[in-house]
Amino acid sequence: MAQSASRETFGSRLGFILSAAGAAVGLGNIWGFPTQAASNGGGAFLLVYLVLILVVAYPMLVVEMAIGRYGQANPVDSMRSLTDNALAKKAGSAVGWLGLSVPSAVLAFYSIVGGWIICYMLGAITDLAGLDQMTQWLKGFSVERNLFGTVLFYVFTILIVQGGVKDGIEKWSTRLMPALFVLFGVMFIYIMMQQGAMDGLRHYLIPDFSKIWDKKLILAAMGQGFFSLTIGGCSMLIYGSYLSKKENLPKMAMNVTLVDTSVAFIAGLVVLPAMFVAMNKGVPIYAADGSLLSSDTLVFRVLPMLFDSLGMLGEVFAVVFFLLLTIAALTSSISMLECPVALVGERFQTKRTPTAWVLGLIIALFSIVIVYHFETLFGLVAMVATQYLQPFTALLFCLFGGWVWRSNAKFNELSLGFDEFRNSLFGKIWPWYIRLVCPLLVAAIIWASFS
Repeated sequence: MAQSASRETFGSRLGFILSAAGAAVGLGNIWGFPTQAASNGGGAFLLVYLVLILVVAYPMLVVEMAIGRYGQANPVDSMRSLTDNALAKKAGSAVGWLGLSVPSAVLAFYSIVGGWIICYMLGAITDLAGLDQMTQWLKGFSVERNLFGTVLFYVFTILIVQGGVKDGIEKWSTRLMPALFVLFGVMFIYIMMQQGAMDGLRHYLIPDFSKIWDKKLILAAMGQGFFSLTIGGCSMLIYGSYLSKKENLPKMAMNVTLVDTSVAFIAGLVVLPAMFVAMNKGVPIYAADGSLLSSDTLVFRVLPMLFDSLGMLGEVFAVVFFLLLTIAALTSSISMLECPVALVGERFQTKRTPTAWVLGLIIALFSIVIVYHFETLFGLVAMVATQYLQPFTALLFCLFGGWVWRSNAKFNELSLGFDEFRNSLFGKIWPWYIRLVCPLLVAAIIWASFS
């Protein structure tokens, strides 16, 4: 806890909320959430998702942010600070290191998808400019194209992280996140003017109550809520460590949850009506059995087909849409790189700029290996990182926060900026809830991924 005296903090409350929400807002919200909603009954999925965000994800977000703020350090040292027991400290270190492997592993495959998105955005621009050959290359799938996009995505990520908390992460998050909402608003208005959009909106907003108890739907919604807030991904722990002790932590966590959930909800408002507009124009979306076609490639196949059918204006909207996705991907990737950068900077007293570049390039090398062995490695790395590593780490964070972290220290930490914490309803429920209920719910997600 020695770092706290000189440790950088976020400059404003809004800066923290937008940065932490930006870390959570990623392709999971804009790509994953609408795809899951479309695959699992639209409105029924949305309803269950909103309930589970509050029931599962939010209490665990408070745990991660509280551990970070209490430790005032990187994940390894923050986990060590939770106890005075030598053996428990070693176990805490191990959990911290395991936690750090999550953002690094996720970034290794995430940056490749980020690269595709940048290439699609550039492809939409070259399409507007009439550069057909360049457009084909940018929208095609080749090792060279994937390599170009991945490297470009890493350069953007590293440039933001090297600026630090206030001048890098906060500065860019407070620009990129509002831009995300504005672009979404423009797209929503335009898409709702198209034929078929109202059918998509009804499908998304009116739940079929007979589907809400479907086990597959509940587990999909729980997993989506969990990953959309990057629970177990270390980003929230590291951002929590930059949060001022004067702030009401549960309230800040709730604000982050609301912004993140709003982005997922708005993405659904845009993507589901867009799918129905595409269906209206003859683009196949659902198979005969009602399952979603090309769920993995929804944003790369179905929506570009819709944009193509809208002529010149559609090309403009293709640029806007992929700019949206680029922003969402970057606000997440900067938090992933920040985790190892914070550890190395604090442990070895290194300067931020060279640390960001060296660590960024090391993880980029792993991404390049994946690009060259795409068929065998991409799906494997994505599955290991998101289905096994992340939920398992989240479970360990929860167990440590609930059982190992001394109750008095935990209450004192959450009382900072929230004097009435001990006597509040949240203060009475949360401590036992994260000890007993959350671990069982996370275990259910882990079990579901194996079954």
